[in-house]
Amino acid sequence: MRKVVFVLVFVFMQSLPAYSGPGAVRCGKLLDVRTGQMLSDQTVVFDASGTIISVGPTSATKRPSGVMAIDLSNSTCLPGLIDVHTHLTGDPANHGYSRLGISVPREAIIGAKNARLTLRAGFTTVRNLGAHGYTDVAIRDGIDAGDIEGPRMRVSGPPLGITGGHCDNNLLPSEFHYKSDGVADGPWAARAKVRETVKYGADLIKICASGGVLSKGDQPDTPQYTLEEMQAIAEEAHKLGRKVAAHAHGTQSIKDAIRAGIDSIEHSSLIDDEGIALAKQHGTYLVFDIYNDDFILQEGAKAGMLPESIEKEKKVGRLQRENFRHAFQAGAKMAFGTDAGVYPHGDNAKQFGKMVEWGMKPLDAIQAATVNAADLLGWADRIGVLETGHFADLIAVSGDPASDVRALESVKFVLKGGTVARNDYASK
Repeated sequence: MRKVVFVLVFVFMQSLPAYSGPGAVRCGKLLDVRTGQMLSDQTVVFDASGTIISVGPTSATKRPSGVMAIDLSNSTCLPGLIDVHTHLTGDPANHGYSRLGISVPREAIIGAKNARLTLRAGFTTVRNLGAHGYTDVAIRDGIDAGDIEGPRMRVSGPPLGITGGHCDNNLLPSEFHYKSDGVADGPWAARAKVRETVKYGADLIKICASGGVLSKGDQPDTPQYTLEEMQAIAEEAHKLGRKVAAHAHGTQSIKDAIRAGIDSIEHSSLIDDEGIALAKQHGTYLVFDIYNDDFILQEGAKAGMLPESIEKEKKVGRLQRENFRHAFQAGAKMAFGTDAGVYPHGDNAKQFGKMVEWGMKPLDAIQAATVNAADLLGWADRIGVLETGHFADLIAVSGDPASDVRALESVKFVLKGGTVARNDYASK
C-alpha cells in the first residue's frame, strides 16, 4: 500500500510545472562524490526550506507523509554541478565588434535566458566573472527573489583591469574616450574600485592580471596588473570579506597573482613548474577552461571573433591543456570553470570529457565541479554534496557518470533547493 501511495503522489507531481519542497527523491544509484562510492537505492529527503534532512537506503529512510515523492529508481543521482567561471550575460553570437551593439538592459535579458539554460543543464550554482553595468547582480537578485529561473549565483560585477587591458574595451577609436566600468590604474585607484564594486553588490572581485585571447590589442602572456596593484586589491577585498579571481594566462602574471594573495587563477594557460608549486604552497585554486579551444577554433570566425583572437588561441590552446594535465598530476587544487559565454550556455558539461581526455579520471572531474568548486566559493557547508544540512541540489542522468563522464552532457532531472527545475522523465 505504501508503494502505491508513493507512486500516486509521484504521478500527480509529474503533472505540475514546478514544485518546491518538502519532498523525497528515490535514486536507483547515488554517487557519493567525496569517496567515489556508488550507492544503490537511496532516498534523499528535504524540508520546506529546500534543505536535506536525511540521505540513506530507501528501506531504512523514513519519509514524511504527504510530501512530494519523485521516483528516479532507474537513474543515477549526484549533487547539482557547479561552474566557477561563467559569463551568463555574454553570448557567442556577440563577440568582437558585434558586442558594441549590446546595451546594458539587453545584456540583462540575455543573462536571464542563459541562466535558465545553465540551470536546466544541471548546474545549480555558478560563479559569474564579469558583467557590464552590474547586470549579473540584477540576475542574481532576480533569481533569489523568484522572479526568474536560474542557478544560485556568486557574482563579480564589472571586472577590474588596467587602461587598454583585457578588461577594458579597446574596440572604439580615441574620440569616444571610453573606458570600461572596472578600469583602475594604480594601487589606490584599484582599492577604490574594489570598494565601489562591493558597494553595488559584488560577492567577489574579478581582475585581469594578464592580456587575453578575445580582447583586441594585447597578448595572453603579457602582464597587466602589477604585483603591487594585485596586493592592494587582494588586501582590500579580503578586508571586505570578498575573494578575488584573477584572469591570468601568462606565466609571470600567474605567479604574481598567487604571491599577491589572489584566491583563484582563471585560465592558467601558461603556468610553469614554479607557478604550480606556488599554487600548492598558497592553496590557490587553478581553473582551466579547456573546452573553449574547440569552440574558438571551429566556430570562432563564424561567431565574429577577431582574426587576432583566433591566432592567439592557436598559440595557447594546446599549451593550456598540457599544463592542465601537468598541474593535476602535480597535485594542485583545481575547480571546474568553463568560461561559458565564449561557447553556448548549457554546453558547460562538454568540458568534463576534455578533463578526462587530458588526465583526470571521471571522479576527479566530478569532484572539481562539486566539492572542490564549493570550497572555492566558500559554500562547502551548503552545496557540492548530498548530505544532511546542505541544499537539496540534485541532478539525475540515465548513465553512470563515474564510468562515462559524458553522461553529464544529458542531464534528465534537476532539483535546486528543493524545487524541480527539469524533469524529462515526466513526459515518459
